[in-house]
Amino acid sequence: MFSTTLIEALRKAQHVVVFTGAGVSAESGIPTFRDSLTGLWERFDATSLATPEAFAADSELVWGWYEWRRMKVLQAHPNPGHRAIAALERNIPRLTLVTQNVDDLHERAGNQAVIHLHGSLHAPRCIDCGRSPDIPLSAPDEPEGGRRLPPPRCTVCGGPLRPGVVWFGESLPSADLTAAFEAAENCDLLISVGTSGMVYPAAEVPALAWRAGAIVVHVNPQSQPCRQDREYALPGLAGELLPRLIEQAFGTADGVS
Repeated sequence: MFSTTLIEALRKAQHVVVFTGAGVSAESGIPTFRDSLTGLWERFDATSLATPEAFAADSELVWGWYEWRRMKVLQAHPNPGHRAIAALERNIPRLTLVTQNVDDLHERAGNQAVIHLHGSLHAPRCIDCGRSPDIPLSAPDEPEGGRRLPPPRCTVCGGPLRPGVVWFGESLPSADLTAAFEAAENCDLLISVGTSGMVYPAAEVPALAWRAGAIVVHVNPQSQPCRQDREYALPGLAGELLPRLIEQAFGTADGVS
């Protein structure tokens, strides 16, 4: 199934970077921005709700949208792709997990430290003073059709809380981006999973690893052209391919089925 060269490289790797995108979460049933929606959300382009301008114009609409998304995330479960990445961490000396996803499915699957390049639905902060609430928000219970919802207020300054994600037009968190770039430039092997590679600057991560001499593997339903040297395309679903890759490399699926 997998080339001998790739399997041996994975077995010998001292530092692996896994770089994930929306495709991994989609396999757990979490809607992506490209999915068609229903109810209130059917009337909006999802990307138009993910901007600072949208929050300034109608904070209740945007907060309602993100609480509906957070509910969907909490209803979902890590899939075999998530669990395979967690199993990989247990089988190699060092793994750095970099994700563009804003859910917590990697953490719930068992990964210990995750670099969230686009923030997290579970880490809101005050739009005025930037503080995070001392007490986590309770699990949302939103109607499937969606609704406007007033955002909670900061207990320090009284400003509205905003979702802790990176909106369109905002910069990625510099410390996390730097950590991701440094990991890519110092790894032996990088596995890119479920990402189109079109969203920059995050999409630079696999290219940086390849230029630094690492082997780069792309796991995605849509096959993509690869360089002849040190780059592999594995077309298919992460939940199907990653468990088999781990089993072939390490002789055990390690609880990822």
